[in-house]
Amino acid sequence: MIPVASLVETLVDVLDRECTLYEKLLGLSSRKTTIIIKGDLKALAEITDEEQCIIGDIQGIDKQRETAMKDIANVLNMDVNSLKLTDLIQVLEKRPADQRNLAVQRDRLVDVADNVRRVNGQNQELLKSSIEMVQFEMNIIQASKRAPQTANYSRAADTTGECLGYTSGGFDAKQ
Repeated sequence: MIPVASLVETLVDVLDRECTLYEKLLGLSSRKTTIIIKGDLKALAEITDEEQCIIGDIQGIDKQRETAMKDIANVLNMDVNSLKLTDLIQVLEKRPADQRNLAVQRDRLVDVADNVRRVNGQNQELLKSSIEMVQFEMNIIQASKRAPQTANYSRAADTTGECLGYTSGGFDAKQ
């Protein structure tokens, strides 16, 4: 049987690597904010590709974290589905060094994940605003190409919707 201390060390190491990846992701997300503001689509595509690579790495390390938690839960005879890092930290009260290391990594991970979430939310709002601005500009362009409607009325007292200078097709053969 593997001792709990070794499993906790493995978990702390995995959490450290996961935090490092999230910190890289945070750096990219922060750079992305500037790129979105500049409207540099090429750089935005490049940074998004970099983000996807890091996200893939995070998913791989996340599986390692799940495996480590599962191993610890089995050794401690606890339910793996309900075991959280906070619970594990409390269980390790007789091992203050392991408890402290695990708490530091958990707090670091929570902090960096919150920052990533915050910056990504800002980026999402910036992109949404950019899309709204493009749609607004497209509407202005389309409206400027349309001729104004005439003030001609139909028998039902509605405007006919005809546009000045617009003919429904063909050419005037009388000319």
